[in-house]
Amino acid sequence: MTDLTLQFDAISEVMPGPKWAARWRRCWPDYRGWFIAKGGDDGPSLAECKDALRRYMPELVPTYARLTALAGGSDRAARFLSTWCPPAYLGGCSLAAVAQGGDVRLVRNYDLAPELNEGMLLRSEWCGRAVMGMSEFLWGLSDGVNEAGLAVAIAYGGRPETGIGFGITTIIRYLLETCDTVDEALAALRRVPSHMAYNLVLADASGATKGVEVLPGGGIRITPRAIATNHQSGPEQASNPGFTLTHARHAHLDRMQATPRTLNAQFLTKPLLQDRYAQGFGTLFTAEYDPVARSLGLTIKGTRWDQTLEAFTEGRRDVDYSEAAPMHPPAMADAAPDAGVWAWQGQQPAAQVRPAGDWAGDWAGEDWAAWAAVDWAGVGMDYAAGRGRPIHSYLPKRRTPMAAGHIAAACAAHGCAMHV
Repeated sequence: MTDLTLQFDAISEVMPGPKWAARWRRCWPDYRGWFIAKGGDDGPSLAECKDALRRYMPELVPTYARLTALAGGSDRAARFLSTWCPPAYLGGCSLAAVAQGGDVRLVRNYDLAPELNEGMLLRSEWCGRAVMGMSEFLWGLSDGVNEAGLAVAIAYGGRPETGIGFGITTIIRYLLETCDTVDEALAALRRVPSHMAYNLVLADASGATKGVEVLPGGGIRITPRAIATNHQSGPEQASNPGFTLTHARHAHLDRMQATPRTLNAQFLTKPLLQDRYAQGFGTLFTAEYDPVARSLGLTIKGTRWDQTLEAFTEGRRDVDYSEAAPMHPPAMADAAPDAGVWAWQGQQPAAQVRPAGDWAGDWAGEDWAAWAAVDWAGVGMDYAAGRGRPIHSYLPKRRTPMAAGHIAAACAAHGCAMHV
C-alpha cells in the first residue's frame, strides 16, 4: 500500500553528531537500496569522489569526512555521500523570488511522493555559519537560507540526461555554507558542475534575485525572471510536461503580479499547489524564505510552521496526505508552447487538445475506476526517461470485472515515485 504519510522533524545540531547519525541509520537502508538498484556501485571510485570534492568544494571536505565517519566509513556510504556522478534522480517543484523596497521573499512548492522526502528541516553550523534548510540526501539541501541572508531553492530541470558533476543538493549546501550574496552564488555555480539539469532561484538580503538554469556536466543560463518550474529555456524539451504541468505552472508564475508579502499565497492554490499524492506528484510543503529576517515559514497541508535562524525550535509534525489524493489522472492542460505532442494525449497535435476542465469528447464517459489499476510509478518513470506512451496504453487489459475492493487495493498499491 502506498504510504501517504510523512513525519517532519525540525532538528538543530551545530556540528554533525548523534542527531545526524540517528537520521542516517533511519534513512540509509532505503538510500542504499536505491543506490545499488540504480547502478551506484558502478560509478566513480572513492578516490575519484574525494578528488572531485577537494577540487570543486574543498570547504566541505572536513564536514564530508566527519559525516562519512558517522555513517560507518564504508566505501559505498562514502561514495554515496560525495554525490559525485550519482544515479539520476528528479522531482517536481515551483519557485519564485520577489523583492520590493527592503522586502524580499523566496517561495517554493516541493512536489513529490511523500515516501521520497526525508522530512527533515535542519539547522546547522557545519562550516562556521548558521544554515537552515530542508534536507536531501542526508546532508544536501533542496532549499535553505544562511546567516548572511542568502536563500536558494531548486527544481528539477525536466530532462533525464546526466553529465559529470555533483548532485545538486550538495551544491546547494555548498552555496549556503560559503556564499553571502546572489553574485557569489552565481560565481560558484559557474565553477561547480551539476550532474543533471536543474533550475534554481536565488535571493539575498540586499534585494538581489535571480533565476538560473544549471546544465548537466557544467554551465549555467540566467533566466529573465526569478521563477522556475520543471523545464528549461533552451532547445531541450522537458520529457514529461503533461505529467508535471510545468508549462502551465510557469505561465502562471510569469503572469502573476505578486509583492513579497503576497507571493506565498500564490503557492497555496492551484495551479501551483498539487494534490496528486498517490501518483507521486503532490505538494508536500510550501517554503517561504525571508532573507532579511533569516526566517522560514513552512506551510504543510494548510498549517504554518515558522522558524528563524536566531530562534530555531526543534519539533515534529505528522502529516497524512491521503485525504487530498485524487483517484484520477491530472487534467491534460500542459504542453511546451512549440511542441506537437501532448504527453497525456499520445500523438495528437497540441492544437487539437481540449483545454483543462473540458471533459467532453475523448474523456466523456471514461471509466475512471479502471485508472485505479494503472502502475503510476511505471508511468512516471517512463515519461521521465523520455519513453512515455499514449496514456490509455497503460490501462491493464481487462479479463473479468474487478470488485470495488480490488480496485481500491490496486490503486493503493501503485504510488508513483518521480525519482529514477
